[in-house]
Amino acid sequence: MTVDALPPRSRSAAGRSLVRTVGSNRFVIWSVFLLTHLGLGALNLLAPGLPLGDVTLVYKMWSEQALFSDYWVGIDSLWVYPIVAIVPMIEASALGPDLYASSWLSIVMILDCVAFAAITGWFTNRSRAAVGWWWIAFLLLLGPIAVGRIDSVTVPLAILGMLLLSTRPTAAAVVLALATWIKVWPAALLAAVVIAMRQRRAVVVAAAGTSVVIVAVVAAFGGGRTVFSFVTEQTGRGLQVEAPVSTVWLWLARAGVPGTSVYYDRDILTYQIHGPGVEVAAALMNPLLALAALAVGALGVWAVRRGAASPAVLAPLALALVCTLIAFNKVGSPQFMSWLAVPVIVGLTTATAAVRAPFRVPAVLALALAALTQLGYPYLYTRLLSLEPALLVVLSARNLLVFVLLAWSIGALVALGRRGGGAALADRRSHEAARPAGS
Repeated sequence: MTVDALPPRSRSAAGRSLVRTVGSNRFVIWSVFLLTHLGLGALNLLAPGLPLGDVTLVYKMWSEQALFSDYWVGIDSLWVYPIVAIVPMIEASALGPDLYASSWLSIVMILDCVAFAAITGWFTNRSRAAVGWWWIAFLLLLGPIAVGRIDSVTVPLAILGMLLLSTRPTAAAVVLALATWIKVWPAALLAAVVIAMRQRRAVVVAAAGTSVVIVAVVAAFGGGRTVFSFVTEQTGRGLQVEAPVSTVWLWLARAGVPGTSVYYDRDILTYQIHGPGVEVAAALMNPLLALAALAVGALGVWAVRRGAASPAVLAPLALALVCTLIAFNKVGSPQFMSWLAVPVIVGLTTATAAVRAPFRVPAVLALALAALTQLGYPYLYTRLLSLEPALLVVLSARNLLVFVLLAWSIGALVALGRRGGGAALADRRSHEAARPAGS
């Protein structure tokens, strides 16, 4: 009997079965994953807007200074990035300056393949194929920026570290610490792990030990005074155009408010905002970010102490902390959206069905954020800088959606804490009821 001869319900069931079979086929999913990277690589090399500009103009320059002039940023000078960030930049020089861009894209693809293997269960867990497809969709919607910045090195490392937690917490902590010494944001994941997981002592020791080794090596090469310069270099900058807090001034500039405009900062190499109150807002953003992160961390501690299961707390707490880093940051670079993939993947791959199902909501929101980000960067970025209303609407919607995702994750933590407290109370009452009279 052919499929067409089956009743409608049977045909629908057969169609779903066929989709599941094809979708979980290793050859199919890996072929699409690799084609996705090749497509993103081609966009980086050929698309308008110079999407690979940071790599070919800035990372390459830093690498050439180190290799040919023996001048190392982060050691011989202050630097905006943690010192381990220079490692992938140097590695991209292996095949020579003419192939720097291609080498960079190849390094990112290899790292992403390792992370993809971890997501899909190292070729053995077909049930995780759906999560792999989600990451493919996220990368496609985010566009060339997904593989064209230093963040694209930290994201696969962070995915690998988070997925190693349940079986190899020490190795996971080392990987997450290395990622943090490339770009600071994975520190939010480490904080979530320390709060939520029972293996926190092993994680703290491994992460601290990794950091001590890195600092000692840098100090041995004369960088003791500059090894933490990435902290101070970021504190004095102004409000970047894409930062959520900058949205108000962008609309004011569009409205023609005197003294409000977009300008290019040649020291930071990015577009920032001029306007009344901008300096005050820029000065307040760092303490506001710290307070918001502490509040979210305290909420995670409360949920755990109320009896919420550690694996259930980890994903929403990691998502809340990552969203906090984006929402209250005076830098709003489009590549920041790539960070969202990590806590979403953790939530979708968790062993607890009660966590997986609700995480479909942030999974959809993250896809929307990725799509809105690519709408604004890189192809139409000059129109955004020209304050075209349509692009301002896109950016405003994206920034608002970050707060929606933050609110969802906070709500999830509150719900977990309440349920955990109720379960703990019921458990105590059952023990009291079972206790012999007079005991």
